[in-house]
Amino acid sequence: MSRFFSKRFASLEAYTPGEQPQDQQYVKLNTNESPYPPSPHTRAAVSDGELAALNLYPDPTGTRLRKTLAAHYGVKPENVLLANGSDEVLSFAFMAFCDAETPVAFPDISYGFYPVYAALYGLEAQEIPLRDDFSVNVDAFCAARGMCVLANPNAPTGMALPLSEIERILASDANRVVLVDEAYVDFGTQTALPLLERYENLLIVRTYSKSRSMAGARLGFALGSETLIRDLETIRFSTNPYNLNRLTLLLGEAAIADDAYYAENCEKIAQTREATAARLQALGFTLTPSMANFLFAKHPAISGEALYRGLKARGVLVRHFEKPRIADYVRITIGTPEQMNALFTAVEDILKGDAPCAAQP
Repeated sequence: MSRFFSKRFASLEAYTPGEQPQDQQYVKLNTNESPYPPSPHTRAAVSDGELAALNLYPDPTGTRLRKTLAAHYGVKPENVLLANGSDEVLSFAFMAFCDAETPVAFPDISYGFYPVYAALYGLEAQEIPLRDDFSVNVDAFCAARGMCVLANPNAPTGMALPLSEIERILASDANRVVLVDEAYVDFGTQTALPLLERYENLLIVRTYSKSRSMAGARLGFALGSETLIRDLETIRFSTNPYNLNRLTLLLGEAAIADDAYYAENCEKIAQTREATAARLQALGFTLTPSMANFLFAKHPAISGEALYRGLKARGVLVRHFEKPRIADYVRITIGTPEQMNALFTAVEDILKGDAPCAAQP
């Protein structure tokens, strides 16, 4: 760090995003993006007239999109917060609901941004170990202090908690926020949305990046009680009230209007996930029971790092994590059937011990 960098951040370990290499064309199965593009209707929302209006600031309240989302999810606009990706919602929540007296708890194996935000804001963080089978220890979260943060399905395991277990955590302490990160919920997991009416302390975080094919648009939102959303809006207007650009707001509305297209894509991805899991198991892989748009897999004959490197050398990108408990695993995003065939060709070469072909420029 330079001599100008604040001492309070000297030990901060920043989040490491998935690789976005530019050196060659890869089969990209490492960042949980959708393999399908936004719908034609969504793309048509950005007209020349809208581009010409970029000289004007966007609506800081995002009123039209908030009303659209509220109607879609059966809540009021006052129950909706808009953000520049779900990561921004997480940032706002860590700021709004935690401090020196109020810590945060999250699983020891989960989304890598949770410990980063805790460190960034100087919070006491309790990393609650997953059980040996990578399931969430619900009793430990019920007993934890401060805000509880749970990705459901979890990442990188893809495993999901039933709604009854989330409700147990919510009911265990009505005076602390329970944040349920539902980035992957549309691929087969039950949402916590039915609990919103009964629990003022529930905050649901969603993103357009996965199921709505808009990772590049940076659009996330939260659903919660008016009390929680009002608190988050205070943080948002104190940092960046124009956090969403005009085009993203339009795309967000159009995507909701074309929801059937995205639901069909989610179903295709779920079917490909199950077919891919069966093929991996036939090759000797062990997998967690994923309900997300990715699989978490290991093979007894090769380390996670060696598999990651071998696949990359063959033009296929997956994600590898260095934490000791999961170092033998790789996380594989579900792509199109054609992309998964490319994955299997590379995996079979690696397991046979074949050398990779020269990389294409």
